[in-house]
Amino acid sequence: MAKDRTRFVCQSCGADFPKWQGRCDACGEWNTLTEEAVGPRGPGPAGKAPPGRGIELVGLAGESAPPPRHLTGIAELDRVLGGGFVPASAVLVGGDPGIGKSTILLQAAARMSSAGKRVLYISGEEAVAQVRLRARRLGLAEAPLALAAASALRDIIASLEAEKDASLVIIDSIQTMWLDALDSAPGTVAQVRTCAFELIRCAKARGFALVLVGHVTKEGTLAGPRVLEHMVDATLYFEGDRGHQFRILRATKNRFGATDEIGVFEMTEGGLVEVTNPSALFLAERRGNISGSAVFAGMEGSRPVLVEVQALLSPSNGGSPRRQVVGWEGGRLSMLLAVLEARCNLTFAQADVYLNIAGGLRINEPAADMAVAAALVSAITDRPTDPDAVYFGEVGLSGEIRQVSQAELRLREAQKLGFGAAVLPRRVARGNKAPAPMEGLKLTEIGHLADLVAPFAAGTLKREKARA
Repeated sequence: MAKDRTRFVCQSCGADFPKWQGRCDACGEWNTLTEEAVGPRGPGPAGKAPPGRGIELVGLAGESAPPPRHLTGIAELDRVLGGGFVPASAVLVGGDPGIGKSTILLQAAARMSSAGKRVLYISGEEAVAQVRLRARRLGLAEAPLALAAASALRDIIASLEAEKDASLVIIDSIQTMWLDALDSAPGTVAQVRTCAFELIRCAKARGFALVLVGHVTKEGTLAGPRVLEHMVDATLYFEGDRGHQFRILRATKNRFGATDEIGVFEMTEGGLVEVTNPSALFLAERRGNISGSAVFAGMEGSRPVLVEVQALLSPSNGGSPRRQVVGWEGGRLSMLLAVLEARCNLTFAQADVYLNIAGGLRINEPAADMAVAAALVSAITDRPTDPDAVYFGEVGLSGEIRQVSQAELRLREAQKLGFGAAVLPRRVARGNKAPAPMEGLKLTEIGHLADLVAPFAAGTLKREKARA
């Protein structure tokens, strides 16, 4: 009989090595290798393994019915999922501790069970009494939800295979699941990978939707092996600050819907409340007569969202000036400051620059360059931007303003919220068709960053002459 062997597995990236070493050669992390037992190997090429069966091959042409959906009753969650949970699918939900992962899932489970669906909520972190206490606080104590507290994978799989009509199963969390066939502790790479595989296999076989709650590392990525994200059909991240009332649920992967789709929630005493019009909420406290502020018309998935970009400049105390960014990429801010200095003759070298995306939303698309540039120019000239205008467009290194996608959707959102002007890149006619005008919306199309700076510089010069 073959003997069991051991190997050393990196708990950060999942790479394995035959012997222990202080530093992982794959990811560069220190002191992340732990010893894990490996079972005996199966038969090799010369063994007596049964031959495989052939698979059926089909062509691309043909019709396939869309997958059925289980609606949760929470419109923002259904939107991020692409229309609800798909039977026999696996969804991974991650986020910082206390951000609201268990809360939103408990709310969705309670609504689905109240609608007649069989929903199982299995907690490996909290006792049944603790989950009941949270449900009572959220006003969900009367929901016909099947609840259990367990972490032994064999017992959980046996219970799930006995279920005949389950629609949704929630595992909170995958890092607490434990399989006794492995010698490693719960939360290790081998345990997380094996437990996730067995749960997903059971979900595919029994036809229920599976939700796995995952912990995150201090860098904000999901803990455990990276293969876990490849095994599931959708990966959702909860974003936001625990001290802030807004929560953003973002789909970073979705085999049944759009990626980068977001759902916006507000944390209240009664749980998470969906926000149907996030643009109005993000701009509710905006003051348009303050310098250093501009409104960005952005896209999050298929949804247009308007947010306020705030910039503040203060004299530097010497040495290297600070560049502090919240909600945007710091490297892109440095690039934009360099373009403004080189192409528009503005000087930021003697000032600390602080940039903030109001509302707790994180912007990833380069279309925010124009709005950030407008806020920076407004701050350095101490002149407010047009409070009735929105900005969007990508800035190149030569200062040119490049087109961005879905401009019409951005303009319609600005028009719906009562804005009367928009500053955007020059639109190009498609074939013989000119860009459609927007009724009630004055469009200012510019081709270079200098065209954006000119009105602010002219106003500053007039003000200086008036003072003189």
